[in-house]
Parts: sequence; C-alpha cells; structure tokens
Amino acid sequence: MKSVKRFVADFGLPRIIITLYLFALFLAAPFVGVSLPASISDTLIRIGMNGIMVLALVPMIQSGCGLNFGLSLGVIAGLLGATISIEMGLIGAWGFVMAIVISQGFGAVFGYGYGKLLNRVKGGEMMIATYVGFSSVMIMCIAWLILPFKDPTMIWGYGGTGLRTTISVEGFWRHILDDFLAIQIGDSFKFPTGAILIFVALSVLIWAFFHLKIGTAITAVGSNPTYARASGINIDRMRIVSVMMSTMLGAFGIIVFQQSFGFIQLYEGPLYMAFPAVAAILIGGAGVNKATLTHVFIGAALYQGILTMTPSIFNAVLKVDMSDVIRIIVSNGMILYALTRKTKVAK
Repeated sequence: MKSVKRFVADFGLPRIIITLYLFALFLAAPFVGVSLPASISDTLIRIGMNGIMVLALVPMIQSGCGLNFGLSLGVIAGLLGATISIEMGLIGAWGFVMAIVISQGFGAVFGYGYGKLLNRVKGGEMMIATYVGFSSVMIMCIAWLILPFKDPTMIWGYGGTGLRTTISVEGFWRHILDDFLAIQIGDSFKFPTGAILIFVALSVLIWAFFHLKIGTAITAVGSNPTYARASGINIDRMRIVSVMMSTMLGAFGIIVFQQSFGFIQLYEGPLYMAFPAVAAILIGGAGVNKATLTHVFIGAALYQGILTMTPSIFNAVLKVDMSDVIRIIVSNGMILYALTRKTKVAK
C-alpha cells in the first residue's frame, strides 16, 4: 500500500488519470472500427514530429528562466533555415542538413539577443517571452513579403515577390527522417525510426550536457542563484547559454516537424507553436524551475497520444466528421489545464 501511495505521489494523480484515459482510448479503438496499428503509428509519428520542440524547453527551465513562451523565435530561425535551403536548390539529405545548419546560426544569434533581454527582466521572463514570441512572428509577417527570395516554388505566382503562406517540401526533403530505416508492418503500421532516433539522440546529448561542468552551473543558477553567485558562477552568462540552447533546439525541432508534416508554414504559422510544447512538458510533470528528460518523454507521449486518439475514437462513435473540432477542443483543453497548473506552481 505504501509503495502504491508513493507511486501516486511521485507520478502524480493527474498524469495517472490522463494515462488511464489514453489506454482506454487505445483499448476502445478496435471496438469502434478504428485501426489500432494505424493509431499507434500516428501517435509515434506525432511524437517524432513534436518531441524536439518539447525538449527545447528544458534548458531555459533548468536555468530558472521559466517556460519558453518565446519558442516562436526559434521556430522562425528554423523557417529561415528551411526557406534558404530551398532557395539554394538543395534537395534530399543534403538539403535537410543544410537547413538545420543554417537554422542553428540564426538560432544562436536570436537566442543571444533573447537571452540578453531576459537578463534585464528577471522575475518576469515568461511574460516577456510571450511578448517576444508574438512580436517576432508579427515582424516576420512583413519580412516574408520583402525578403529577396526568388525560387518559384516558394514565391507568390502573380506578383513574383513575397513568400507563400504554405510551402511544400515535396521534392526537397519530405519524410527524409520518417522514411530513414522505417519499420513498415502491413499497410497500417509504420515506425518512424529516423525521427525517433534523432529525438532520442538529442535527448541523450542534452542529458550529457547537463552532467558537464557548464550544465551543472546552469542547473545551479536555476535551483539556487545565491549559491551559484557565491560559487563564482556568472549567472547572466549561464542564462544566455540556456536561452541560446532552447532557441537553437526550437529551430532544429521545427525542421524535423516540417519534414514529417510536408509543409513549411509561414506568417502566423509559428504564432502558437510554443503552447502545445509547454502543455506537453507540464503534463509530463515538469515545473517552472525543474524539467527532466522523463518529463519530456512522458509529456510528449501523453499529449500527442490523446491529441491523436480522441478525435478518431469520438468521430467513430458519433459517426460524423467532427475530428478537427474535437482535436481543437482537446488541444485547447489540455493547454488550458497545463497553463493553469503552471500558474499554481509559480505561485
């Protein structure tokens, strides 16, 4: 009995309820005519698509900068890397790798400026991060129209200038990771080996980083700034490093998302990209000052699993096509729950 109580206390009753709900959805799938292999496959693909975006939140949380509601800044860096790669005419693995390399350069520059700003507003980082995320997207709505891109697959057909709202990566690097060493069983199940491997590899690198001296210093800054300062740690520098890491991981994550989704979404596309990632890591058990890889994996699996399964099951039961409506309701409901929990934890 004590071990059960300890498990409930450690794992958290809300996560237990969400996990049981997700299992119930998977168990119900065959009885309502929903393919269980296809459902599991879709869930795994969504975890591979979105996992790195959730992972990107860890460095800033560990440094005490809070939840990165300005993750859209990293997404913009990734969009720049992707569009420049296409403009250069690069295709296949080479185009995908160059998109990531270019995005990391933009992510480092954006993250440095973002970190300098957050160092000036200590105590209000999450609010300022939200402003940074929204304002950067609005600024780029203008920039996408005036940047000198010329590739006909990206620009508007009539005016000949300005990028389209949605750009297909078909013929460039669509599914470059999803199809790498993919395990196909029948017509319904596909394991996206490449996307999952890159997610796990980056997670291992983040784990290793936080076991190095600089990673330990970042954690000390987030856990006890007074102790960190007394130990001779440059708090502002550590915070900037964590923000740069978060921004660069966000840039990496959106390119992985694009190769699986098949499209680059510009203009207002990145506006709310931070909120699902924040919801996932909070549902996974993270707080505003502590996040682990366990929180990332659990949160990504629960959030994407429910977001995938709930519309399918309800759509099959109701016998009407309400999948998009249900998906929006579930997504917004989970985000609201996570943000409410974040507010309580912060208080």
